Order: sequence, then structure tokens, then C-alpha cells
Amino acid sequence: MAAGTHNPNDLEAFWMPFTANRQFKSAPRMLVAAKDMHYTASDGRQVLDGTAGLWCCNAGHGRPEIVEAIQKQAAEMDYAPPFQIGHPAAFELASRLTEIMPGDLNHVFFTNSGSESVDTALKIALAYHKSRGEGSRVKFIGRDKGYHGVGFGGISVGGLGNNRKQFGNQLPAVDHMPFFYNRDTMGFSKGQPETGADIANELEAMVALHDASTIAAVIVEPMVGSAGVFIPPKGYLDRLREICDKHGILLIFDEVITGFGRLGAAFAVDKFNVIPDLVTAAKGLNSGTVPMGAVFVRDGIYDTVVNGAPEGAIELFHGYTYSAHPLACAAALAAQNVYRDEGLYTRAAELEPYWQDAAHSLKDSQHVVDVRNIGLVAGVELASRPGKVGARAFDVFLKAFEKGLLIRTTGDTIALSPPLIISKAQIDEIFGIIADILKTTD
Repeated sequence: MAAGTHNPNDLEAFWMPFTANRQFKSAPRMLVAAKDMHYTASDGRQVLDGTAGLWCCNAGHGRPEIVEAIQKQAAEMDYAPPFQIGHPAAFELASRLTEIMPGDLNHVFFTNSGSESVDTALKIALAYHKSRGEGSRVKFIGRDKGYHGVGFGGISVGGLGNNRKQFGNQLPAVDHMPFFYNRDTMGFSKGQPETGADIANELEAMVALHDASTIAAVIVEPMVGSAGVFIPPKGYLDRLREICDKHGILLIFDEVITGFGRLGAAFAVDKFNVIPDLVTAAKGLNSGTVPMGAVFVRDGIYDTVVNGAPEGAIELFHGYTYSAHPLACAAALAAQNVYRDEGLYTRAAELEPYWQDAAHSLKDSQHVVDVRNIGLVAGVELASRPGKVGARAFDVFLKAFEKGLLIRTTGDTIALSPPLIISKAQIDEIFGIIADILKTTD
């Protein structure tokens, strides 16, 4: 297209992420406003948010406390450089966040996304081992079907083929544990499956293969999100922690999705009572209002890296221009107040039985082959059409949007994760719409 020929509504200029661009632009779906549990579509329809935006708007939309905090901060100080200079909100937020973390996860490194949080955690792991004289520990172990963002570090330790195949080799020295879920034995589990923890022992075999002295860290999502909502079997995460402790390997939990109340506790660390060495976070940190992420780090790791460097030297050569951005910090502090004042970290636990019953009411619906749930998350897996994986669920996505419901699909799984302010009536609405759509979906 010649220069200057674009018009304000030209859809071609924007290359959309994780989107079939040609398909979308032939029939665009536009959102123009959001408030509490609903979006407003460009045609004026109200669309119930069944996904908290993209797993991130945990406090709902347009919360005045958060909006006002962002506006006030923008007027007071729009930006402050994070290198060799500080601003009070960054330190206040770090203190607030470490107060809600268990154990000695007492330090926070701020990033701008989950992808950046993962790459940061991997770098911290390498720096830690080097600082303690074990620089040979440079390998990482992820897990099949793991999703850890789209940085080269994240796609390397991640286990989703579509996220990797266009980009060739990523980080060297990465291996992957097998996936833990078996539909034949775990299908239609309510909450954590009772069996399957023994597959964590595969990590022992991988340690033997690579030699513990070469492995820096193991990274897993405590609850698998983007691959289709898979819940860890009881005892599985505990066993990973035991094996990592035995061999001096760091354990990283990717809590970009599970953090900030999604599972009925502040973090999956609390839900599953397993404390890793590093925790990555983002999304719900400020309810998705301003891009922000974080990495929580245990005392021993921070102290080793910081105290192991010469006096006056930069201890970790890593950071971002927008680390601890003032607007993001203001939004996060306000969001933390909302979470606290409205008891949203435990609300998912209170609603979980109702949510679980509603999700499993779809068990006998046409095409449904599995339902998985925990907290305020559900995955409804549909049988795939021959040779067209994902097509059936995407059809449901389109029909749901037409009927005023936003869902997310991954492959042929419908993933649901609404704002934590959802009502029981809105839960009924979500699953009622899906049930009706499945009756007429081929």
C-alpha cells in the first residue's frame, strides 16, 4: 500500500498477536468499554467477561480506586528511571507484596510482563549458582505442555510446539519432563486428581541423565493454564520440591496466571503449600490495568547474589526501562487494597464448590470429553473434529461472543477464569450459554 493511503479505521496496520489476522479482519470483534464484569462491544452489546480479560482483570473492570490512582500518579510523576534512582511507590509495593508471600520469599524484582518475569527468573538462577561457585549449573528443565511466555528463554523451557517451531533453536541445554495428565485416570476430576503424583519421579531420571551439577533450575506452572487448564495431582508439586532440594536445584513456580487470588489463595504457593525458590508473577498484579510483572526471590538467593559481588558493583546486570514504572506501581498498590478490602484472595475458595458444580454440569453435554477445575478456573475439553484440532472450540468461542459471553479457547479446550467479583447468577449464565451452544454445535 502506498504511503499515506491508510485511513483511521484500516485494520491492516496492526499485526495482532496470537491471532489469525486474515480471519479476524474479515469479521472483526471489537470491544470499546469495560465495567465490572462486562465489556461493551462496538455494536453496544454487553459481553460477560468469562476470562478476566486474559486471566488478568481479577478485580473486574473500571474499578474507580485503581483508575484514580493511575490518574493521580500520571499527574504527579509520569516516569522515573529505575537504574541508580528510586521512587517511593516501588519500595512500598515491594514491601506490600512480600507481606503476602509465605516463607522467605522476601525480595521482588519488577518486570513488565510474565514473559519478562520468566526470563528474569532464569537469569537470577544462573547468577545465583555462579555466585556460589557452581557456574557449571547452566541447564534448565521445563515440562511438556508448559507455557512460560514468549521470550527466547520462556519458549525454550516451555513445552508448546506451536510457540517454538517458527523460531528454530532457542536456549541450549534445556530438557523437558513429561506431562502429568492422563485423561483415562484423571478425567472429570474435581479439583486435584487423587493419583498421578508418581510421574514427578521422572525428574530423578532426568537429573541422572544430565548430572545434578549441571542443572540450574526446574520451572513449572503449578496449574497449567494456557495449554488447557490441567490441575496437578495431589503430592506432585511436593515431590518436585523434594527432588530439587536433594540435588541443589532451584525450583521456579510460574504463577503469572495463578497469582493474586485465582485459585482461592493469594498464590498457588499457599494453595498447594509448597514453597519454591522463585515465583514469577504478572497479570493480576494490578488487575491488568498497566503492564507489570514481578519475580519473588528467597532470602538465600538474593543474599548470595548481592553479597557475593564487590562493594559498589552492580550485582545483577539485568533490568528494564519500565521496571517499577510509577503508573504500574500506583495501579498495583490500589489493586492490592481492593483485593484486601473485598476479600478477593479467598473469594475463589468460597465460590469454588458452586463453580465446580456448574462446570461439571457440562459433563454429559455433546462433544465434552473432560472437565477440569480448581479455584475460579475451569477447562472444558471438547472432542476434536477429524483433522481440525481447535476448530470446534473456536466455533463455540464465536457463538459465545454473539450471545454476549467472552471465553478463551486453547486447542479444543474452553478455558474459563472470570474476575473474582463474579456472582453466582453470572456463573449460571456462563455455563448456561455454553450448554446451549454445545447442543447446536456439530
